[in-house]
Amino acid sequence: MKKIVLSLFFICFTTLLFAQGKGILTGRILDDNNLPLPGATVLIEGLKTGTTSNFDGNFIMVNLPEGTHDLTVSYIGFETQNVSVEIKSGITTKVKVVMKVKTNSLNQVLIYGSLARGQAKALNQQKTNDNITNVVSADQVGKFPDANTGDALKRIPGIAVQNDQGEARDIIIRGLAPQLNSVTLNGDRIPSAEGDNRRVQLDLIPSDMIQTIQVNKAVTPDMEADAIGGSVNLVTRSAPSKLRVSLTGAFGRNPVRESSLYNFSAVAAQRFFNDKLGAVVSASYNSNDYGSDNVEFEWDSPTFIKEHDIRRYDVKRIRRSVALNLDWKLDPNNVIEFKSILNHRDDLENRYRLRYKFDDNDTDDTSDDEYKITRQTKGGIDNDTNEKRRLERQKMYRVGLNGSHILFKKVQFDWNVGFSKASEDRPNERYVTYESKQDASTITQQFVNTRMPFFNSANRTDNDASLFELDEISDERRYTEEEQFSSRLDITIPINTAGSYQNSIKAGYKYQDKDKLRDNTFSEYDTGDFSAFEFLNNAQTTDQTIDGYLAGDQYQLGNFATNSFLGNLPLVNGELVLDEFVPENYNANEKISGAYVMLKQQLGDKFSLIAGVRMEHTKIDYTGFQIDVESASSLADVTTTNASKKYTNVLPNVQLRYEATKNTILRFAYTNTLARPNYYDIVPYRNINSDDVEAELGNPELEAATSLNFDFMAEHYFDNVGIISGGFFYKDIDNFIYALTNDQTLTVNGTTEIYDVTQPFNGGSAKVYGFELAFQRKLDFLPSFLKNLTFYGNYTYTNSETDGVVGREDGLELAGAVPNTLNGSLAYETKKLSVRLSLNYADDYIDEYGDDIFEDRYYDSQLFLDFNASYAITKNLRIFGEMKNITNQELRYYQGVKERTMQAEFYDINWNLGLKYNF
Repeated sequence: MKKIVLSLFFICFTTLLFAQGKGILTGRILDDNNLPLPGATVLIEGLKTGTTSNFDGNFIMVNLPEGTHDLTVSYIGFETQNVSVEIKSGITTKVKVVMKVKTNSLNQVLIYGSLARGQAKALNQQKTNDNITNVVSADQVGKFPDANTGDALKRIPGIAVQNDQGEARDIIIRGLAPQLNSVTLNGDRIPSAEGDNRRVQLDLIPSDMIQTIQVNKAVTPDMEADAIGGSVNLVTRSAPSKLRVSLTGAFGRNPVRESSLYNFSAVAAQRFFNDKLGAVVSASYNSNDYGSDNVEFEWDSPTFIKEHDIRRYDVKRIRRSVALNLDWKLDPNNVIEFKSILNHRDDLENRYRLRYKFDDNDTDDTSDDEYKITRQTKGGIDNDTNEKRRLERQKMYRVGLNGSHILFKKVQFDWNVGFSKASEDRPNERYVTYESKQDASTITQQFVNTRMPFFNSANRTDNDASLFELDEISDERRYTEEEQFSSRLDITIPINTAGSYQNSIKAGYKYQDKDKLRDNTFSEYDTGDFSAFEFLNNAQTTDQTIDGYLAGDQYQLGNFATNSFLGNLPLVNGELVLDEFVPENYNANEKISGAYVMLKQQLGDKFSLIAGVRMEHTKIDYTGFQIDVESASSLADVTTTNASKKYTNVLPNVQLRYEATKNTILRFAYTNTLARPNYYDIVPYRNINSDDVEAELGNPELEAATSLNFDFMAEHYFDNVGIISGGFFYKDIDNFIYALTNDQTLTVNGTTEIYDVTQPFNGGSAKVYGFELAFQRKLDFLPSFLKNLTFYGNYTYTNSETDGVVGREDGLELAGAVPNTLNGSLAYETKKLSVRLSLNYADDYIDEYGDDIFEDRYYDSQLFLDFNASYAITKNLRIFGEMKNITNQELRYYQGVKERTMQAEFYDINWNLGLKYNF
């Protein structure tokens, strides 16, 4: 890899020897509020040379001939500006261009309000990007009732989300599961706090901390290749050209628990020292007291359920975030930036679970059949940290230093170093379980509604606290962390900077060093030490039955031990339960070296080309643990296992852009991408049960999934800020990963037997193809007040088929592939009033393969309807209101067929009202 990197830079600097410096032009494009305009087209038509402004509105043009030139800046929704600039040899000329909003023939402003301005910023970036992207600006995010970045992402074409506790957490891009996509922050991969996988929990990051969200559906060679479905880049705020302060506060209610929610955010930005130093500080606080009503079923046959849960979750989610970004302009050719962000989320949860579990006692005599009924309270220790609740504390922070420099008067040199860390800590998580056994004949399974069956107990003896005996008390701590150091160098050398065939070579190197660990413990306590609470009626109890339970009033929770009782139990001298945590723990180190070279070539006035190759070398070292849960009695019986793996991927990339007209663009991309296995899948752990002759194993030999991708997109942009686009995509994926249970011969404690083994494997290949359509524009052709309407809609269709899934026929849909996604919104905006109704739909899809069709798990379709409105009381003060999940859309999984519910979790509607003040 080092030889390759040196070769790339040798090529670049050899080219440099033939270059001759002239003059440099730098500048910034701003709107009439002095806010940056990204994606502006900047041209010197006399030289047939141009560029575009970056996320901060800045641009650079090098190797310009000496003399006076006419600079043209164009931006959708704004008047084209012409500026005369004088270029001097060896000198950097600075220019600031302030754009004016476009008016029509009646001298009426075409865009007003933050919604239209946000659309303009997003569409201009999308239009001028070299690759196929979708962009959402901060102004647009603010016009949807989206508290986190995951909820904001679901508005983008081809995006679906998986929810947790009523908020979007994981993203699906063009029908591809979260593990096939990546999330970056300012271009660098975000570490994951998940112990099993690489997913970034997007409900950790508040949407009001982000300036721009960019979804790259076709990555370029200078981007990380770990993005088969696509890559989401979150861009944090940068300083405008003058003082800007914004304060937002909101209050709302959650009817599901008749509880409150609060939101506060602030942004302060200014430039100092004659505009050399820019600073922006952002902060956000969100407190949400809510919950969910949940029922779950495990089906043994189409007419019999072997396990059924009724659950109540009471949750308090506190999300805090702060960011500081600085930029220092040493001189016109050199800029240093410091970027940092800290995200902190606490989930405080109590769960009350009633479970019915059928047990035939391993006999053919049905008279021995019974139900084990358990009443379990989940909480935490009673202290200032846990507050008698299970605490899940997630943190993610990143600090980075980067620079941008012009060398030798024409070469662009960029560098970046950064450190980031993500962690999840669940300390003092406690459970107390009481159990009762009842004859199976006393409980009947009711299938009046096959989607929502329920159990009926004769005489309600399943709620008699005196019949429930103390069964288990446990305490656990779960901790996961990932640390990541990264560094990057990029160099861009222009070769021909004028005319219809201008071009440049860009090359670079990126290094990432990641450390991941999971360190869990689990202890049980002798119930004999708590004989005073032998039966549930001896403990402090509470009736958790809810009138108007969202899953249906047929589900009656009944009596449970209180969270206070559980939190104050004196738990000492616990016994480690090895099988509950030893196989889960691991340490891992992953080093990734990536190098690339790419040519950006203009081919006449309309065609442009990007051609390049990226090479990524991955080295992994893992430590896991082996245990036979039947014979192990202490940690001394645990064996450490180690594994290492190296592999290299060479990934060619070609992208074409054709500008048919000023506002009509055709794009084609041929790319190669990959998806590395989940961390835990390649840990060499061995969780063995020699008594049941069963085992769960990691697979250090897993290969990274690779994909050959073809994309085509046609886009037409409207001058009044809008777009109509359509395109198709095709992906040929090799070595996708899935879990399989099969027979394997294992030797355990000197005995060789055939075990029932569950293990991740590489499949054969998968083909994913589909198309997407999008339409967005202001309906200003309508009469009277209707001209203030704006429509936003997109639709994506995805089909998939696989081969190589052992035991299943070829043609099986790829797990995680969503066939249909649809977004739509209708907005009405004047200078003071903004009203929007938004819809989001995602089709059902297979989420996890079973041994056969009956056992396949599906994620059910979802339809969300949200409403928000705002009104400008004064120029600086705005009142707003939001209403989410009007459809009371539940999170639902089903087994095999739609009528066979596995899980249904309901959250109800929620709303909030607030004020926003801009200084």
